[in-house]
Amino acid sequence: MTRDNGSDLGTYLSGFLLGGLVGAAAALLLAPQTGEETRAMINEKAIELKEQADQKATEARTRAEKLAEEARMKATDLQKQGKDLIETQKSKLEEAIEAGKGALSNPKDAAKKAGPESSDA
Repeated sequence: MTRDNGSDLGTYLSGFLLGGLVGAAAALLLAPQTGEETRAMINEKAIELKEQADQKATEARTRAEKLAEEARMKATDLQKQGKDLIETQKSKLEEAIEAGKGALSNPKDAAKKAGPESSDA
């Protein structure tokens, strides 16, 4: 029987975290404190968790913006490289077309430039 260790580990950690949260909630509810103290403690923890969530969201947004900017820069660079390549190939093609036109208009001149090997064939 084979098992996916990553899945087993994920299940274990999920269960561990869930058990920890249940235990913490039970400890808060069963602690020898007044209801007011327990509510204040829960409120403080909620505020802490909200602040942590806000901080993580801000960090994630900043990171996403940075990655998006890097992606835009790379896309712009690739676009420029593509345009340059197209222009280079276009000019080479135009030169080849002009050379072909010149060879067709003056076949004797083209044969002379090619040398004696082409006339022997």
